Amino acid sequence: MTNAVKQPLRVGVLGFGGLGQAAARVLAPKQELRWVAAADRHGYAYDPAGLDADRCRAAYRDRGSLGELHPQGCRSDHSIADLIARAQVDGYFLALPNLPNTFMADVARQLMQSGWRGVLVDALKRTSAMEQLLALHADLQQAGITYLTGCGATPGLLTAVAAIAAQSYAEIHEVRITFGVGIANWEAYRATIREDIAHLPGYDVEMAQAMSDAEVTALLDRTEGILKLENMEHADDIMLELAGICPRDRVTVGGVVDTRNAKKPLSTNVQVTGRTFEGQRSTHTFTLGDETSMAANVCGPAFGYLKAGAALHQRGQYGLFPATAVMPQFAR
Repeated sequence: MTNAVKQPLRVGVLGFGGLGQAAARVLAPKQELRWVAAADRHGYAYDPAGLDADRCRAAYRDRGSLGELHPQGCRSDHSIADLIARAQVDGYFLALPNLPNTFMADVARQLMQSGWRGVLVDALKRTSAMEQLLALHADLQQAGITYLTGCGATPGLLTAVAAIAAQSYAEIHEVRITFGVGIANWEAYRATIREDIAHLPGYDVEMAQAMSDAEVTALLDRTEGILKLENMEHADDIMLELAGICPRDRVTVGGVVDTRNAKKPLSTNVQVTGRTFEGQRSTHTFTLGDETSMAANVCGPAFGYLKAGAALHQRGQYGLFPATAVMPQFAR
């Protein structure tokens, strides 16, 4: 059965760094989704007829903020709050930093307090950040907000694949997610790289957040641009546990990020190992095509989940839903 939702859905993007700009490019050809609003730290842009991704990127690059986009932009020290108050938006993609760890939950509270009703989708990473959102389930229900969390690549796409692959087994022994990310220039994804640095031995969230750009550059110079990440705190674990797949301590996430080359240093994959009902031990492996970028594998699923969330919202299903609780719909 097809879930009918009002088309096109009016979409806003909160955050306009590397991920937010990639989201704008993904949205541009969509017929079912219309990108109408975006906010950065210093301003916002809104056009009910639809924003132009190239003009928005130029304003952000050349003048420092979407608020400088004429005539759709507006400078603001409270850009998210001001955009929410002005824009008519059905759903927001939170392309925001996961630092500090409380940020996503704080933005959710801001949206609830504003009286806005609609769909929220994020691509957060950390288990502890998702736990804060899970605690807001009842408040989101009361506010009339349908919030889908962990809807990027990992957690998100690969977590959902693991949940489906697990159905072949009577017991899951291990879920191992390994990712390779290549970006041509770390400055295009400053917030994402800082989040990754927080997972390195000897670093934590507070240290990574406090690092200057010069300190990040010095670290990357020492590692020749490579970040090797192991046993990361990733919300794939709590999502699979909540879905009844396996205890969270059987889920491991790690990978390699090359901050100086667009080519992936290794292929991204998820391996699900378990025991079948016949008593056989086996492993399913799902590998992403190397030609698909991090941006494609994060933003594509996020908007598929946003479309699914809009169908839930239309049926009056509000609250907090991990990506493993909902199947994304393909947004054309």
